[in-house]
Amino acid sequence: MNKKVAILDSSLRDGAQAEGISFSVEDKLKLLELLDGHGIDYIEAGNPGSNPKDLEFFARARAVRLKHARLAAFGSTRRRDVEVERDGNVQSLLLADTPVIVVFGKSWDFHVTDIIRASLDENLAMIRETLAFFKARGKEVIFDAEHFFDGYKNNPDYALKTLHAAVDGGADTLVLCDTNGGAFPSEVGKIVHRVAELFNVPLGIHAHNDCGMAVANSVAAVENGARHAQGTYIGFGERCGNANLSTIIANLGVKRDYQCLPPEQYRNIAHVARHVAAISNVALSEREPFVGNSAFAHKGGMHIDGVNKASHSFEHIDPERVGGQRRFLMSEVSGRRMILDKIWEVDPSITKDDPVTDRIMKRLKEMEHEGYQFEGAESSFELIVRKQLGKYRSFFDLMHFRIIGEQPANGEYGSSAIIKVRVDGEDEITAAEGDGPVHALDRALRKALETFYPELANVHLTDYKVRVINGMDATAAKVRVLLQSTDGDAIWTTVGVSTDIIEASWLALVDSIEYKLLSLEEARRKPADGG
Repeated sequence: MNKKVAILDSSLRDGAQAEGISFSVEDKLKLLELLDGHGIDYIEAGNPGSNPKDLEFFARARAVRLKHARLAAFGSTRRRDVEVERDGNVQSLLLADTPVIVVFGKSWDFHVTDIIRASLDENLAMIRETLAFFKARGKEVIFDAEHFFDGYKNNPDYALKTLHAAVDGGADTLVLCDTNGGAFPSEVGKIVHRVAELFNVPLGIHAHNDCGMAVANSVAAVENGARHAQGTYIGFGERCGNANLSTIIANLGVKRDYQCLPPEQYRNIAHVARHVAAISNVALSEREPFVGNSAFAHKGGMHIDGVNKASHSFEHIDPERVGGQRRFLMSEVSGRRMILDKIWEVDPSITKDDPVTDRIMKRLKEMEHEGYQFEGAESSFELIVRKQLGKYRSFFDLMHFRIIGEQPANGEYGSSAIIKVRVDGEDEITAAEGDGPVHALDRALRKALETFYPELANVHLTDYKVRVINGMDATAAKVRVLLQSTDGDAIWTTVGVSTDIIEASWLALVDSIEYKLLSLEEARRKPADGG
């Protein structure tokens, strides 16, 4: 049985239609190279007939030497009652100069008669003639049968006729689309199986997530004969999003032995997902399967004990197979063994009866009494352990900072920060603007420290959470700030507590920077130590 499943990523086209997503041409070029390096087969990059930005992208993309992927332009069949050679959208697809053209056409009779107001026969001619036009010009043509599952359930004979028209036009792949996202896996499986019996042309699946089943529908389609899967890498798209390719690829390639990526690339799934999120300026869901920060996080003492004894007792796969990382969360249910495990990560020679263990336990209790909570902030906890073990050094000293808030007339930045730090006796003063005081302070601090530690240029904040601990104290209440940071590969979270939200944010920010610098120092030391 053929186990190869071609992957088409539509982040740059269908994903760009998501609320809150706005790619620049530079963003799209970065994503193109990232996905190509990952081994994605097709990258659907936009509709050149819809806007000048996509035309500029395709013009610049010609200079990019792709290693694996084939670039695809996307557009519709010719309009009704217009000759294909005279259709402006068809001609713009040629201007994109891509080796692959994805053409979508109507497969639901209702859409034909009531939406585009064409006859059923004219729609078949639109499909057939448009595909033949591109095939005659040497293009690989993928036909997206829009609303196929709704169309098949309403009028199966006509839905199948649209596929036959596409085959007559020379379609290389027939993609069945659940455009409204309302199909169930059982329906998708049965329909794909039926269509696979009728056609020798490879079948694909394009699912939307309006019922939360886009991934399940995509997997069901592949299990019933589809060998081409479309989606966006981390699932964003119009309405509730597209099928999440990182989840589909991990399920099919890691758990079901289908060939979706080059073998060495499965370990990069989490890495690529984080980079897609960073370039797209979206927050990757903590609970995203396989790639979310909580995907392999354990909190309950029984779970942690089980994973330590046999990882598969509470993990469905080894996290490293997709580039994930196992995490044990600090909490009131984690137990003493959990804390010891964290201590041993820093220094395996420490025993449970060592006096330093009691000192660490005592310090943790003191900080928890002050309002600290280390669940999800293991990086701050590690720094506490290092300080107690004498395995910590400060990388900079704060001399002073000043934050200025204002209400700008242009609506751009509302805060600025001036900061002075000292590193090895050398002072650096910088200033930066930000969307708020914490953003400004973060930018100013990293700007100052990059003079001494250029590696910090890749570090940025990805999440900021504030919780009031003792609300009864009103404006004098303590707040707990959690900061999540990333360098594009690793993700870490730090915590700060104070009655002053700026001070709490500063404490978490310092921990974030110092944790990164300590990690870099440890990494550089390992080869010299023979590690």
